[in-house]
Amino acid sequence: AKGVAPSTPSDYTPTLRDNVCYIVAAVLVNDEGHVLMMQEAKSSCAGKWYLPAGRMEAGETIVEAAKREVLEETGLETDITTLLMVESASGSWFRFVVTGTVVGGTLKTPASADKESLQAKWVEDLSELSLRGNDIYPLIRRAKQYWAKEEEPWHPALQPINKPHTRLLLRLEIFGSDLPPHRPQGVMNVELKTSSPSGDHDGMCLTLLVPIRKALEDVPLIDKYSWVEVPKPLGEDLLNRMGKNMTVPLNVIRVSTLIN
Repeated sequence: AKGVAPSTPSDYTPTLRDNVCYIVAAVLVNDEGHVLMMQEAKSSCAGKWYLPAGRMEAGETIVEAAKREVLEETGLETDITTLLMVESASGSWFRFVVTGTVVGGTLKTPASADKESLQAKWVEDLSELSLRGNDIYPLIRRAKQYWAKEEEPWHPALQPINKPHTRLLLRLEIFGSDLPPHRPQGVMNVELKTSSPSGDHDGMCLTLLVPIRKALEDVPLIDKYSWVEVPKPLGEDLLNRMGKNMTVPLNVIRVSTLIN
């Protein structure tokens, strides 16, 4: 909006593991409602339990990174079916929470312990474990609700788009200083593919759905922006996505709670 100073230099270019950090976390739930957990091997949190998660590597997509982390830390092969949540902190830390189904592999046992993890298991009661962090509770709750789908319909399977960007972008409707009543509904899609090895397109674009609760003629617009009427099928699809749980939530968290 006009009058808002940018928070980054004009020449800022996001570069993986330099000034931007992308994390993937996979929440896998079996038919009994148990959650796949792994036991940490790294010295800073050895013996603690956590979801299979970790930083994206150069050249990876979100889905590729999630599959790799699950395989390395649990021994299981997965089919990632949908994005569940996007978390952000400090403008340069992002965690993409996904879920899916197990399609192969062998669950890691203590005999197979390595630098990635000590073991993995399906867990019914998390309170029985010594957790690395409590930040995973909302993620697990979201995944269980998604797979249950008992009360209301949920958003369709949402796969991140493997599209490179050179900046960190947020795509949404833009209005003037007299902002009408509105509320961010949620994320419609994520466009991201890290570069390898040059680091010249480690940016990302989030598309956010923002309903405006005011008549069209009463909404002031910034110069050079205007309303565009979309085709009826697209309009109906957008309206259908305004219900509860029909978009992926964007959760902005405090820096002090970050878990990498």
